[in-house]
Amino acid sequence: MSKDDHLSISDFATAQLALLSQELAAEKATTSQLLESSSPKTLARAGLAILNLTLSNLRTGLGGKTVLELEPDSSISGPPISNSTSKSPSKDQGGQAFGQHDIRVGDLVHVAPQPKGGEKKREKIGLEAKGSDGVVVKVSGRGLQVALDRGEDNIEEGSGLRLWVVKLANEVTYKRMNWSMERMQKMEDNAHTTLMRVLFGMESPAPLPSNLEDPETGAGVVEFVDPTLNESQKDAIRFALAAREVALIHGPPGTGKTYTIIELILQLLQRNKRILVCGPSNVSVDNIVERLAPHKVPIIRLGHPARLLPSVLAHSLEVLTKTSEAAELVKDIRKEMDDKQASIRKTRSGRERKAIYGEIKDLRTEYREREKKCINTLVQGSKVVLATLHGAGGSQVRNERFDVVIIDEASQALEAQCWIPLLTASKVVLAGDHLQLPPTVKSTNLKEGGKTKLELPPTAKGMSLDYTLFDRLLSLHGQAIKRMLTTQYRMHENIMRFPSKALYDGKLLAADGVKLRLLTGLPNVADTEDTRTPLVFYDTQGGDFPEQIDEDEGTGKVSKRTLLGDSKSNPSEAAIVTKHVIALVEAGVNPEDIAVVTPYNAQLALLSDKLKQRFPGLELGSVDGFQGREKEAVVVSLVRSNLQHEVGFLAEKRRLNVAMTRPKRHLCIVGDSETVARGSSFLKAWMKHLEDNADLRYPDIADLED
Repeated sequence: MSKDDHLSISDFATAQLALLSQELAAEKATTSQLLESSSPKTLARAGLAILNLTLSNLRTGLGGKTVLELEPDSSISGPPISNSTSKSPSKDQGGQAFGQHDIRVGDLVHVAPQPKGGEKKREKIGLEAKGSDGVVVKVSGRGLQVALDRGEDNIEEGSGLRLWVVKLANEVTYKRMNWSMERMQKMEDNAHTTLMRVLFGMESPAPLPSNLEDPETGAGVVEFVDPTLNESQKDAIRFALAAREVALIHGPPGTGKTYTIIELILQLLQRNKRILVCGPSNVSVDNIVERLAPHKVPIIRLGHPARLLPSVLAHSLEVLTKTSEAAELVKDIRKEMDDKQASIRKTRSGRERKAIYGEIKDLRTEYREREKKCINTLVQGSKVVLATLHGAGGSQVRNERFDVVIIDEASQALEAQCWIPLLTASKVVLAGDHLQLPPTVKSTNLKEGGKTKLELPPTAKGMSLDYTLFDRLLSLHGQAIKRMLTTQYRMHENIMRFPSKALYDGKLLAADGVKLRLLTGLPNVADTEDTRTPLVFYDTQGGDFPEQIDEDEGTGKVSKRTLLGDSKSNPSEAAIVTKHVIALVEAGVNPEDIAVVTPYNAQLALLSDKLKQRFPGLELGSVDGFQGREKEAVVVSLVRSNLQHEVGFLAEKRRLNVAMTRPKRHLCIVGDSETVARGSSFLKAWMKHLEDNADLRYPDIADLED
């Protein structure tokens, strides 16, 4: 889309609905088809299922939902459950040999009696139909807990059997995005708010005065709560306060975007504004809650407690409905439900059990009515409400009104997500960095043969889901609606220099406290050629370090690597990475302060095999998954090295921007400059920068052989 396109709100919504339908189909394809064609053991090996569980307890959670407490079958011995995101294996003993898995707190899962190995596909599907869907509440070495949507009696009836848990695609977010788009699609022109008209270019944003502190037309004199804010942060806050409809806060890596948002919230509260704060992920919202909480303002965090950080639960509905004055409304009935659940465990009679379930069903209806009153009281009394973007479409806030909507990480959110809280808003502040990775869109990664040809309105031709609201508004209204934060507090200036010049017009400046800091400044770290160097480049040019295709590809076998996506790896690069990590640790750098990142999942699996057991505290991740994170030292494996000089999605400069801006004191790049430099003008400039400014090393393959 370009600035000259005339996109009506109705056409936009129509196009988004088509794109969202395709995206949901792509997401389902990665899970649903897999469930139909793969055995439980295959799914468990891929990390998408946990087998051989038994039901140990039932209890009542938020909304009267039944929480299943599941444990490994004690009749099967082996190591405990291990979540692949854990920094070290659990110390709990006993349990089934699950190995690592990718089921996390907050995931949507299906719990069901486990099919037997010899059962036919039809029989397997029949068993799955007896189970229930739910959200993972807790994962530990001793088991996991799942809050069910409904159907706990299906599980109870099968409690004598082994159970299994399998990860599912989550359609709730799509339903809420579709709901918003359908409303926009059907709106008459006279129903469009002023904000909607501005966000679609039908009206221009109200002009701002040259003096943002003008009491008549600006924000007035701002007395900042945090005196340590730099001038670019203060300017962004004044700008956001003065804007009538929309303001964009552009926060490059390490520039203190969250601190700026906290100050903005506090300033809005001083002006008696009611605020809805949203983000595309629970982590983005929880980070704001954590930093806002010490200011003792009335806040409430909406969202399933399973998906919230423990540190923010005190502000969640789960806790507030138990501890607030309004909680007395539901306290007694919650206890009665828990007592009924406990009595089921002591009842052998099917008739008695059925009768108790009927009583629980009636109690749950009354519980939800009381809880709704309690929640309404809590939400209406809060000046700041925080939720994920799709959480803002829940019943708790659907009829609430806010003076300002703030969307953090807006450049990582689908635009359709942003419209969930914006349909009735009058002002929005978007914070993010459109020069880092956009939201992940699975449908754009499908091969052409797998895509459905979409019929989009003529004015929406070329629209894609990874073109965000942040992008579109910059294209529509230009730099006048944006303020950029320019002082970064993360990186050594040598690490920062290239992304600043290539992506941020050279405007990024390193704060005095970080511009020269090295690994040698950390406690007990020796002065070596690695620890005294902020930027290292192992150039593998010459063809001795070729990339490889995963061996499982084309064999018909399903491996974890193949299931997780792109299968390219580079064993020789992995050996260089391993050697460099060992050198850093031997020099005294804590493994917990080091991250190894790569764009390719097969390389990630290879590196994990080499490093994870030796250094449990070391963090390994994909570039995409490491966005928003930071470490003292980061080692990046680029993988691509081939005679055709193909770089694949390394050509996406936003992906490389993420990779090169994660470290504080030390960045090590491993890659083939001959291959990488051919990928784009950006990559060519980066390779030239590394050759001129990094500690340039040419590894010898003979030195890496075991």
